[in-house]
Amino acid sequence: MSRLDEIIEKIEPLDEEAMKLARERQDNLTKPQGSLGVLEELSIKLAGIQRTSRPKIENKVIFTMAGDHGVVEEGVSAYPQEVTPQMVYNFLRGGAAINVLARHAGARVVVVDMGVAADIEAEDGLVKKKIAYGTRNIAREPAMTREQAVEAIEAGIEVFEKEFKRGVDIAGVGDMGIGNTTPSAAICAAITRRAVEEVTGRGTGIDDEAWKRKVAVIKRALKVNRPDPSDPIDVLAKVGGYEIAGIAGVALAAAAHRVAVVIDGFIATAGALIAGEIAPLAREYMIASHLSQEAGHRAMLEHLSLKPLLNLNLRLGEGTGATLGICLVEAGVRILNEMATFAEAGVSERIE
Repeated sequence: MSRLDEIIEKIEPLDEEAMKLARERQDNLTKPQGSLGVLEELSIKLAGIQRTSRPKIENKVIFTMAGDHGVVEEGVSAYPQEVTPQMVYNFLRGGAAINVLARHAGARVVVVDMGVAADIEAEDGLVKKKIAYGTRNIAREPAMTREQAVEAIEAGIEVFEKEFKRGVDIAGVGDMGIGNTTPSAAICAAITRRAVEEVTGRGTGIDDEAWKRKVAVIKRALKVNRPDPSDPIDVLAKVGGYEIAGIAGVALAAAAHRVAVVIDGFIATAGALIAGEIAPLAREYMIASHLSQEAGHRAMLEHLSLKPLLNLNLRLGEGTGATLGICLVEAGVRILNEMATFAEAGVSERIE
């Protein structure tokens, strides 16, 4: 049995009894029932994930996966490919938005080279899982082989499991990779079967002409490669990316180890979409942090049956939205654990 198969087999449904007990406690806290809305729902979901009526969040980890894409040759991005390794160095030195927000949330950031098209010098904090120096150009051929796709997913699993030994109560997933909204849109179109125009956005800020070119490139990629919507690994191999595969691996491993995984924006959700197709039960462990400005993000979330917590017009990636989402999940858990019940506080309950 492969490592991927082992992880899939370990994923179980959420614990209904733990959720029932958490819901009962929420209903007895000093507030009208349901008055904290989604915060209550998040705490109950965490109870089911962690299999305890009193879940905890102490160790928060953001996994930022980096990889490059051969499709940038087609002029689909407003930025050059050199930005990917440059931003990886920025992550490692603590100067990016994800570093700032992670410090705010009290989370540690794990930066992973899944397939950057450059050699990155060894620095503290970099995890090297490079499968190849970027994917091939999906407009002309498959992004990677099926074997490479599985290897990249399993690399994501390994990254999570190594961190899990240090302690992970909740995980966030993010991305870095110039051009990666193009394969993400291709994955979205292939799996949700939506029109390419409907799910293709402007990435880092391309103009109308570049957007039309991007749509044409994605259509060509789908025509050339013919990804099978019923086989998520085939979709990933033909039109995906190494960082997307790594995100899928983290999502699957988190579910197998009973850890909630908070999904960032469009690219991270493409990884979650692959994971959710590989192992449908893994969707129960996912929390959508926000609704991205990217056109296809809503379609992916609807396919996964996930409701975003925030709508802040974010489109940066890196795990920034996921970090903000983790703050909300933690707030819900603290309400559940720290707020007094009517009996504890000596407060009169509602008159029936």
